[in-house]
Amino acid sequence: MKSNKALSIYVAAFLDELVRSNVKHIVVSPGSRSTPIAMVAAEHPNINVWLNVDERSAAFFALGMAKARREPIAVVCTSGTAVANFMPAVVEAKESQIPLIVLTADRPHELRDIGAPQAIDQLNFFGKQVKWFVEMAIPEDSPEMLRYVRTVAARAVSTSLRGPSGPVHLNFPFREPLVPITDDPDIWESGLENRKQFVKVPSTQRDFQSVELKDLANELERVERGLIICGPLDRPGFAEEVVLLGEKLSFPIIADPLSQLRSGSHRKQIIVDSYDTFLRDEYIAEQLVPDVIIRFGAMPVSKAVLLFLKKHPEIKQIIIDGDDLWRDPTLLASEVIHADPIGFCQSLTRVIPIKEGVSAWLNRWLTADRLAGETLHHLGYEEQEFEGQVVLRIAESLPDNATFFVGNSMPIRDVDSFFLNNERNIRIMANRGANGIDGTISTALGASTVSESLVLLVGDLTFYHDLNGLLAAKLHKLNATIVIINNEGGGIFSFLPQSEHPKNFELLFGTPLGLDYSHVVNMYGGQFKRVENWNELSEAIRNCRDIEGLNVIEVCTDRSLNTEKHRRIWNTANKKIKENWD
Repeated sequence: MKSNKALSIYVAAFLDELVRSNVKHIVVSPGSRSTPIAMVAAEHPNINVWLNVDERSAAFFALGMAKARREPIAVVCTSGTAVANFMPAVVEAKESQIPLIVLTADRPHELRDIGAPQAIDQLNFFGKQVKWFVEMAIPEDSPEMLRYVRTVAARAVSTSLRGPSGPVHLNFPFREPLVPITDDPDIWESGLENRKQFVKVPSTQRDFQSVELKDLANELERVERGLIICGPLDRPGFAEEVVLLGEKLSFPIIADPLSQLRSGSHRKQIIVDSYDTFLRDEYIAEQLVPDVIIRFGAMPVSKAVLLFLKKHPEIKQIIIDGDDLWRDPTLLASEVIHADPIGFCQSLTRVIPIKEGVSAWLNRWLTADRLAGETLHHLGYEEQEFEGQVVLRIAESLPDNATFFVGNSMPIRDVDSFFLNNERNIRIMANRGANGIDGTISTALGASTVSESLVLLVGDLTFYHDLNGLLAAKLHKLNATIVIINNEGGGIFSFLPQSEHPKNFELLFGTPLGLDYSHVVNMYGGQFKRVENWNELSEAIRNCRDIEGLNVIEVCTDRSLNTEKHRRIWNTANKKIKENWD
């Protein structure tokens, strides 16, 4: 079999520079044209290769690894429609600011646009969904080309990480023969020029300017009715700093479950977690309108928060976000400050004097939150076969240092309502960039390569949508517990205006599937259990750390009653708040 020395050295130099730029993992989908990258990667001593057959699942698996590790992950596929299957995960990576190094193999230029098999137009294939696209040069082993390929590798990693983080796409045209030489121990040093790393690009963060800081501090010191909103934001150390800022200002903090503020050892006295319940009530919401809001991260999951903000355009909204980001679906931002959120909190906290005592404003928020939380917890357990109770049981049963991955549609909304403040170190994750249900299993399993124990909560449609993703658990012997809320269809639609038009609701939106998922779980070597007594769910979650492999638990609920039960609990909680206030 012929081998290609120039191609081998070129690809080796590229992958080696990725490794020297701190890329430790590559997800590979099998294919012919991508042979050079796959075979060379498998031989590199410092890169871990993860095989995933389905390209769509592979890209989401890489996304989950990058999300959990907070570092770039490479993913490679062959040419043609394989590239198209990367698109959903690339979109999610772009919207959720996850660094992915997307490597696609391609036909060389002379085989394009002439009807050659598996040849499509891959140039700028992902368009604006990636931060940077490069059509790589045809492989050569000249010193200049090896310097080129190492430089591109380092630049790709740096670009993927530079705020806001996101995916980059490198397209490799390869000529046959495609089989590389991998038995030369000196191949990894090609083009390195006796350096430890060919080119290093340090990350930079914009500092919050002292003049801006002083002006903002003077303004906020005079504000009595202020509010901090923390949306999805996964930054170690942020919770402690934003709490210090909130305490100094005497502002309550609305904490989205993906803000990572609801779990951990940091102080939580001013963290509000039941806002989605009481902001639904018009009377209560009107008593809690602030003069100023400081918002960090993306917009929270809660629609009640979004509507609350849109109803009050007079509120001054100050949004703290990364460079080149503009995340304001309310279109009401008064000021957008591009700054590192941790640095911003630290800088502001240093110059703002602490306000003594608990203000009447802060106490009003905290009272509403306490009463709503107590009602959610009590009635959530009291309602029979209630989907919110699944979240309550998971939340109370998760072991310390667990990862709780949540599917979109109803699960993330129930987590917003029923996953309340706790002292354990629980990391909550979800694909909230584009908010899709595709690839959820694969993303969670990618994250499970990092977590001590991982529990994924999904609806039955989300589970069905990524059945191919279960293969990763079997191939790589991953440990994960998946809880399926099976309400025979799309539960979220029962809360939307479509539900008021019953004629074709089940056909178009309810979409009951009638599938027995035990068969597919068994096919992938997992354990399947359909919960009859919901106490079994709590026990299964508590034991998830001790169970090896794939563990799938199905909880059946009645979709037709779920909406009614949610509204009954919300109304009871809000009635209790108003009675207490009066």
